[in-house]
Amino acid sequence: MPFTVAIVGRPNVGKSTLFNRLVGKKLALVDDTPGVTRDWRAAEARVGGIDFVAVDTAGLEEAESGTLEARMRGQTEQAIGRADVVLLVIDARAGVTPMDRHFSQWLRKSGGPVILVANKCEGRAGLPGLFEAFELGLGEPVALSAEHGEGLADLVEALLPFLPPEPSQADTDAGVIGGLASPALEFEPPSAPFVDGEDEDADPVVEIDPGRPIQLAIVGRPNVGKSTLLNALIGEERVLTGPEAGMTRDAITVDFQWRDQRFRLVDTAGLRRRARIEDKLEKLAVSDALRVIRLAQVVVLVVDVDAILDRQDLTIARLVLDEGRGLVIAVNKWDIATDRKAALLQLRERLEASLPQARGVATVTVSALRRQGLEPLLDTVLQVYSLWNRRIGTSKVNQWLQEATGRHPPPLVEGRRVKLRYGTQVKSRPPTIALWVSRPTELPEAYNRYLIQSLRDAFGLPGIPIRLLLRKGRNPYADR
Repeated sequence: MPFTVAIVGRPNVGKSTLFNRLVGKKLALVDDTPGVTRDWRAAEARVGGIDFVAVDTAGLEEAESGTLEARMRGQTEQAIGRADVVLLVIDARAGVTPMDRHFSQWLRKSGGPVILVANKCEGRAGLPGLFEAFELGLGEPVALSAEHGEGLADLVEALLPFLPPEPSQADTDAGVIGGLASPALEFEPPSAPFVDGEDEDADPVVEIDPGRPIQLAIVGRPNVGKSTLLNALIGEERVLTGPEAGMTRDAITVDFQWRDQRFRLVDTAGLRRRARIEDKLEKLAVSDALRVIRLAQVVVLVVDVDAILDRQDLTIARLVLDEGRGLVIAVNKWDIATDRKAALLQLRERLEASLPQARGVATVTVSALRRQGLEPLLDTVLQVYSLWNRRIGTSKVNQWLQEATGRHPPPLVEGRRVKLRYGTQVKSRPPTIALWVSRPTELPEAYNRYLIQSLRDAFGLPGIPIRLLLRKGRNPYADR
């Protein structure tokens, strides 16, 4: 395990701001409203020449058992238990509060290393609170301003005594199952361009490299079981779950491994219709979820068996396909379905009627709560990922083009037929075909859809987004 630093404290003292400062990116949502952070999240940090994993946590509060606040505290305790050092953050401008005293005593009893951080010490307004912090009995407080980046050198100096002497390569590996070293949203570029050109021997299906994690996002409407599904996949209570809608705010990244294949899994906030989003925090959470979709490779859209593919589900599915991501639909809560045959029929009809551009999209029935259907789901993700990487030889593309235009010739425009001269795959992830056309702007959209569906049928790409690039000009390889 890498050297890990957990940031804790009561709500609204600047923990997430400090987390973003340490990791050098705005990964955690920040707002003046207390309790923005609910689940702990981790990311690699480098400050003052030292590398470590920073962990942002929910605000510590006294709460009755079973409440949302109590579950949030449980998440924070889980992060503290995995950390090498704890940073207890207080608001120097507000001074030491009874809650600060309570949790400082609690951390002292835990026996682990604790560094006291007095945040918001810019200017003179924080000096009284800084001096007052000595009474907590945690040694000399580190004065800093997370928002302005002041005092980080002092924080590094306070961390140095706790650093391991020489971390091994295994300890710095971010692919620990269920570990803290989740590189929060550090996705690799989602597309890998290549020019197929004269490669007649292109592999029909690309072999999956188990050493490189598949970037898998879980999305859906609020309260359909996204967080429960993530917990079920990794086998631990990593993120908060409960009956309350809108539980998840930050996009939480977790690395895990299944059958020698690594996955980088991201749980996201529930996506409601834009007209219903009024709360500022929800807008931030939704924006974060949309960013995750754009960076993912495969997206699992979780739908509720009692409301299969309603309008918002279809909107999310179209967004995923428009972004060119591989799509898998997981019908959750299958264990409580009263009429499974009718539910499957409804799903099939909705897909055919509302997502014709992704005919054959992969669907799996699961019960996240009972951990049922997880292996078929991951098998399907691997299949979709492989097809999403599909590469087709140029000769095969042109053979298909000849047959497709022979069955259904392009339309006439001003008495002259549009000519499709040549085609080649120029990118994968998703499969992207360039076609050289005599009059590309005149080719109707309906004919484009026909070509895409014909490609999908000819090369076995059910439900995979396919892009056509229409280019004007002669065959670029005719004079070779």
